[in-house]
Amino acid sequence: MTAPAQPERARKPDWIRVKAPTSKGYNETRQLMRDKKLATVCEEAACPNIGECWTKKHATVMILGDVCTRACAFCNVKTGMPRKVDPNEPQNLADACAEMGLEHIVITSVDRDDLPDGGASQFVKVIEALRRTTPNTTIEILTPDFRNKHERAVEMIVAARPDVYNHNLETVPRLYPTIRPGARYYASLRLLETVKKLDPSIFTKSGIMLGLGEERLEVHQVMDDMRSADIDFLTMGQYLQPTPKHAKVMEFVTPAAFNAYAGIARAKGFLQVASSPLTRSSYHAGKDFAEMKAAREAQLAKAAAKA
Repeated sequence: MTAPAQPERARKPDWIRVKAPTSKGYNETRQLMRDKKLATVCEEAACPNIGECWTKKHATVMILGDVCTRACAFCNVKTGMPRKVDPNEPQNLADACAEMGLEHIVITSVDRDDLPDGGASQFVKVIEALRRTTPNTTIEILTPDFRNKHERAVEMIVAARPDVYNHNLETVPRLYPTIRPGARYYASLRLLETVKKLDPSIFTKSGIMLGLGEERLEVHQVMDDMRSADIDFLTMGQYLQPTPKHAKVMEFVTPAAFNAYAGIARAKGFLQVASSPLTRSSYHAGKDFAEMKAAREAQLAKAAAKA
């Protein structure tokens, strides 16, 4: 019996190709994550930048395990019933951060719809452990939407005062039913808006993937929606199909088109914009944070001079 044909996958253009990681730094980072029993979104989501980032000892740690309670059409993280929350995870993460000498760390998580608070208390414990262990490290978190419980979850996390609160919209609202069926576009916007209302000093950040079939004007509208929610930092990167079972790449957006989107985003007032085929939420996050902080300081100084 002949095996069923596999769906054809779009061939990647030259600008999206990356070399397989082989460096000493990459292997050291990988071993440290194993030793500390930490999961990373770099591996779980098959990020194309893992070789570059891990060579530089940069990693995005994924807390609350490596099994997600949702099954988004774009994501390569495993779906199922997650394990119990590891009480040692916050300190293990902080110890790894200290060992790597990180100036800036990004912490994300799987969706944990099985937990009463969606996992918000674990984010708080991680932030507290980092503040104790590596007080000079700036902290960026990338949270899920905490479906139906986001207000209390966001209150808890904002009170712990991360430096950057990131939550990705992922795509344009028209594509949510097929690409992000477990989430709601306007609920995600409200989450980010809530962060700013609770503490305007915390930088907010969000990102979308391009190449899923979105229209140009839809992307512009997402930018306007983000600015209405007072989001500081926008990231835009090329969607890549993890496996034939995931959503297809409808278009490989050119570097020139990414640059054009970046120009429009800056004109709309974002403090910081990262837009390229290989851009991901935490790619060059430390450098981008420093630039965003400087941009805000310049903006405040300009406003004070006019007063």
